Amino acid sequence: MTILQLKYVIAIDEECSMRKAADRLYVSQPGLSSAVRDLENELGIQIFERVHNGVVTTAAGASFIAYARNAVEQFEKVENKYLNSKAERPSFSVSMQHYTIAVNAFIETVKEYDLEEYQYYIRETQTSEVIEDVKNLRSEVGVIALSDFNKSTFKKIFADASLEFHELFTRNTYVYLSKDHPLADHEELSLEDLQDYPCMVFDQGENTSFYYREEALATYDYKKVICTNERATSIELMLGLDGYAVGVAMLGDSLNTSKIKVVKLKEDETLTFGYISRKGAKLSEMGETFVEKLSKF
Repeated sequence: MTILQLKYVIAIDEECSMRKAADRLYVSQPGLSSAVRDLENELGIQIFERVHNGVVTTAAGASFIAYARNAVEQFEKVENKYLNSKAERPSFSVSMQHYTIAVNAFIETVKEYDLEEYQYYIRETQTSEVIEDVKNLRSEVGVIALSDFNKSTFKKIFADASLEFHELFTRNTYVYLSKDHPLADHEELSLEDLQDYPCMVFDQGENTSFYYREEALATYDYKKVICTNERATSIELMLGLDGYAVGVAMLGDSLNTSKIKVVKLKEDETLTFGYISRKGAKLSEMGETFVEKLSKF
């Protein structure tokens, strides 16, 4: 098995066609087919099923290609770092749940270094993807919040993934709602007070378990729920539908937040903010700076 063979099967999977993959890779179709056949024989699995209009990836093939992508990605990182080091731009990557403070910390970090050339990545995504990104070295740091409910569960998840959670601070729970919301004049609200209004939660994709929710009070039986995948949409829905979200009063000064009011929530559950990194790994200088900026927010 070679890196070249792994690149071949990834291209075929993406193109769903031997011919298109061969054109993309600048190799002959017979040569490509032979390389894949040799790999299938070596592995003892069928990666692709040939059909009249191309190829279909088998279940066993899809599982193998997921590992192949990670292997190729890591190989290319090593290649870029050590073989193409003269041309390499400074890089830094962070994955995070949907928290403005993490974006602000990233902005402050980039401003502090003020380099002429760089290639940075910031991924605001689902909880499971934050974990996978750091586990597979796509990101150096993953910003995440743990609730009283899921803290013990995630400690095991982190340990199984060879990750460490570094606690930064803990916050109480609040309600975000429009300044024009019918309940906006209250000094304190309960979830029962809000039950007739839609609650905004962040979509966690295939991980529907309550443990992966990034909001506090995940197990509460909300009557009306709208799932979104970004903060801007959540805020627009709150403004347009008299909706609300459960958070920790750290929205920042962007995305129409001037139109949002924060009210203390009667139900008492805290969120512990921190970051995850590879177990035993030392953060880069830029990683250390980012964590420092994050802790100050």
